[in-house]
Amino acid sequence: GDFVSPKGSVGGGAGMMMFGGSPEHVGRAVDHLLDGLSATDAQRSQVKQIATAAAADLKTQRDAGRGLHQKGMQLFAAPSVDAAAVEALRQQMLAQHDQSSKRTMQAMIDASRVLTPEQRVKLADGMKQRRDMMQRHQRERGAMEAPKS
Repeated sequence: GDFVSPKGSVGGGAGMMMFGGSPEHVGRAVDHLLDGLSATDAQRSQVKQIATAAAADLKTQRDAGRGLHQKGMQLFAAPSVDAAAVEALRQQMLAQHDQSSKRTMQAMIDASRVLTPEQRVKLADGMKQRRDMMQRHQRERGAMEAPKS
């Protein structure tokens, strides 16, 4: 798991794990992320505080994004689709996504200031290994689900 913005764009695939869910979930995700880094209790506490605050902000932003998605469904269900309204909505969605991405990156910057350079290298290596493993599992699953000719 690594940090990620909603919709999985900036940073990989596990930021939703890191910043999604209840404070308890976020705490467990931080513990999992810091395992093997010889993180001190103070570091764990600081990173949990950073991640919990980011998770709360991102939940608010995800809720706003759901509202935009619903608005889009209404626009496309109308008897006549208003192209200008759809474009305005698209721009709102991009702005909302950008705001979420910025908040995720700020949390990553804040957390990086708590960790030593050596810990950040180990963390990056661990995230790459987990991402590689997840991609391998996805490929294997895709191969198993492919229709037989």
